[in-house]
Amino acid sequence: MSSSHYEIKFTPSFLRSFKKSHPHLQDEIETTIEKLKDASNHQSLRVHKLSGRLKNFYSCSVNYQQRIVFEFREKTIIVLLAVGDHDVYR
Repeated sequence: MSSSHYEIKFTPSFLRSFKKSHPHLQDEIETTIEKLKDASNHQSLRVHKLSGRLKNFYSCSVNYQQRIVFEFREKTIIVLLAVGDHDVYR
């Protein structure tokens, strides 16, 4: 996680859950993804490592209820896995 700028990739499951989101929420998600590209924003997005069966993944906040689950790959790539409320951790 030493790079300051990341390339974002999307999984099909992320894109499906994104498309099911309310249009207003999609705007917030897109804004969060743009911020996620720059490591200097990670603290404000509350990026944190998950635990338990999701221990290889990270999460960040879109807003008070919505989260994005992702993983870091190859130091410069973030792969978005899921988006949703706290059920996204299940």
